[in-house]
Amino acid sequence: MNPMAGSIHTYMTVIGMVSISEDGEGNINGVYLPNCNLPVMEDRATDILDEAAGQIEEYFLRKRKEFELPLVTEGTEFQKQVWDVIAEIPYGETRTYSEVAGTIGNRNSYRAVGTACGLNPLPIIIPCHRVISASGVGMGYVGGSILKKRLLSMERGE
Repeated sequence: MNPMAGSIHTYMTVIGMVSISEDGEGNINGVYLPNCNLPVMEDRATDILDEAAGQIEEYFLRKRKEFELPLVTEGTEFQKQVWDVIAEIPYGETRTYSEVAGTIGNRNSYRAVGTACGLNPLPIIIPCHRVISASGVGMGYVGGSILKKRLLSMERGE
């Protein structure tokens, strides 16, 4: 895929500026939380970017629990397996890194699961914030640990 293909647009949300990118073929391929580095792409709104922004806003307003968007991800087969498992974690629930690793067949690969979470190109849409350490929230999050806790609290209705 040409890194210059597609577009990116930035939207104001309750957590700050969130940028969303699409691949030029109508698929969402990136969500960039506040303070993340953005790829070099044409900055323009498209119908699919506006739709994604609307669904993310509905999520923040607790009106949406699942996303209905065309998605495309680039990563290793292992990373894609992890992202597929994470995408199935229900709203308001969490799984540990070990549980996710066990679901894909190797409970001891929890560190690699953590790495895959950190490389998730679609945070919020693929809810890696729902993956926590065995001792609690812990571990890193692309948007920071405070945002991770905030998203989990929001989903739990706290």
